[in-house]
Amino acid sequence: MITRVLEIDNRTATIHFILLGFPTWPAFQLLLFFVFLAAYLLTLLENALIILAICSDGQLHKPMYFFLSNLSFLEMWYVSVISPKMLVDFLSHDKTISFNGCMTQLYFFVTFVCTEYILLAVMAFDRHVAICNPLRYPVIMTTQLCGTLAGGCWLCGLVTAMIKMVFIARLSYCGTPHINHYFCDISPLLNVSCEDSSQAELVDFFLALVVIAVPLCVVVASYVTILSAILRIPSAQGRQKAFSTCASHLTVVILFYSTTLFTYARPKLMYAYDSNKAVSVLYTVIVPLLNPVIYCLRNREVKAALKKTILCKGRGSREDVDLSN
Repeated sequence: MITRVLEIDNRTATIHFILLGFPTWPAFQLLLFFVFLAAYLLTLLENALIILAICSDGQLHKPMYFFLSNLSFLEMWYVSVISPKMLVDFLSHDKTISFNGCMTQLYFFVTFVCTEYILLAVMAFDRHVAICNPLRYPVIMTTQLCGTLAGGCWLCGLVTAMIKMVFIARLSYCGTPHINHYFCDISPLLNVSCEDSSQAELVDFFLALVVIAVPLCVVVASYVTILSAILRIPSAQGRQKAFSTCASHLTVVILFYSTTLFTYARPKLMYAYDSNKAVSVLYTVIVPLLNPVIYCLRNREVKAALKKTILCKGRGSREDVDLSN
């Protein structure tokens, strides 16, 4: 394919990028396609079932599950921003992505990542109120406050991504840059820019510091007070019950924060190495796949609601068949 270029200030500014992805032999590319396709479809199915279960079961109409449904909805879109293009590239020799397509993918990816950081902090605050102030929990975590907190998470994600994009999209990318990644991410794009990107790097670092560090401090402070409150419970059974209500969330927080911090707390030049692709697979494919499983395995209410939802759907399908006969 002949790449069209625009002449700007005697330099060629590209309108296409080439995603290097996972350069392997064709047979292994096909294997990776089926593996990642299965992971993608399972992630969509798992999160859709959780949302359906929460919406259909009145016992789950609580703040904790309202935020969980937001997380499931977010992760369905989060994986859909990256996986379809990655799957196409496994089967295609043409691994180009347009400039507009790359910037669009980056914008929504940053939006969903930033939103998830803040949403996980809000969920930690919810668990803090539930365990440390159980009697005042219904008064504090009202429907209005929950809606405001969830909306604030999405708004912060959208605004943060917009500010980052203003600085990244206006950089010059000469010729047809080869991005050493399987999707458009900030650091790989900064690496292939043909002009000084120090201002964009500074803005990215500052916003990343705010979006990662502030929610992380909220999570740590919440769980310190939660642990302190649990240790004051006299009975072992009471301590176990209290901890079980936040164990799933804590596991998800550790998985998401550890994998993303490994990538975004390191210098941009580390993207020259293929090791970061493997780490990126963890938080773009594996973690979203595992999150619904973690919540189901550790939460009896969610498991019961899922069983009820699946059984009701199955019974309804059988009744439809019987009526048609």
